[in-house]
Amino acid sequence: MSKKAPQKQASRQLLYIVLGFALGLAGLTGLVYAVMPGRADLGSAAIGGSFAMISQDGRVVTNADLAGRPYLVFFGYAHCPDFCPTALFDILAVFKELGPDKKVAALFVTVDPERDTPDVLKAYLENFDSRIIGLTGDPSKTETIAKAFRVYAKKVPGEKTGDYTVDHTGVVYLMDKRGKFVSAFNLQRPPRQAARELEAYL
Repeated sequence: MSKKAPQKQASRQLLYIVLGFALGLAGLTGLVYAVMPGRADLGSAAIGGSFAMISQDGRVVTNADLAGRPYLVFFGYAHCPDFCPTALFDILAVFKELGPDKKVAALFVTVDPERDTPDVLKAYLENFDSRIIGLTGDPSKTETIAKAFRVYAKKVPGEKTGDYTVDHTGVVYLMDKRGKFVSAFNLQRPPRQAARELEAYL
């Protein structure tokens, strides 16, 4: 057995622990099993749904616009210090493995609509793949889509007055061409391997 095998297993176990903790904070302990990678048929009816948000280009994007192609959904915000950009770079690496002609998408949905205007998201995402779409909206619509994906998000005050961070669920959701939830998408693996899984839903 290679030395990498135990490390890979440990990383996967850590991922499950993080997922369980995040979902547990949101009162979703019973859903942890459902969103683990490889559990494609569990809890799918309870995650996702219709939405209408504003993209970084200022246009309205709905779930219907994604019909016919698989896509990833990830919640975060432009001021996120480390987790969000890391996940976005991982998604970028997966899309590079797929090639520019593959009809896939990723939705980066803000949990900080007060600061994440379309212009802010456009500047934040301009160095990533154009298939990564930033979504924002008023607090009500943001809350609605977060609830649809069972996402936990809470402001945490910073040291300076008016400054804050946002604790939020870190699950990357895989949706099929019909917009139905498949499973949590595991980015803790080689990009080529992750790309092959996503490609299977084209």
